[in-house]
Amino acid sequence: MKISPLPDLALERAASTFAALGSEQRLQVLNILVRAGEEGLAIGELGRRSGVTGSTLTHHMKILTQAGLVRQVRQGRQIICAAVAYDELRSLSEFLLRECCADSAAPTKDHPHG
Repeated sequence: MKISPLPDLALERAASTFAALGSEQRLQVLNILVRAGEEGLAIGELGRRSGVTGSTLTHHMKILTQAGLVRQVRQGRQIICAAVAYDELRSLSEFLLRECCADSAAPTKDHPHG
């Protein structure tokens, strides 16, 4: 069984992004922002929808922003938060599934190579 190593940068980037998603609250916040679409939500509305408010929401948004998954933009007196990394999220899914069943002797319905 030969395991093809992933490039260090791809592995490091995936690990960093998965770490940012490693909290139920952050995952919930990101899910709400994905559902809101490109226009995003005011931070107060995001807090109401997620049940995460104050310094806790600020902390989670900082981590998600540093991971490049969301952005925050000041519009007048409001801070608008939006998910921006749809391609990154798609890449993470592909990262997990890229070599699905590659070492399996038995093919599966969804992955006939075996």
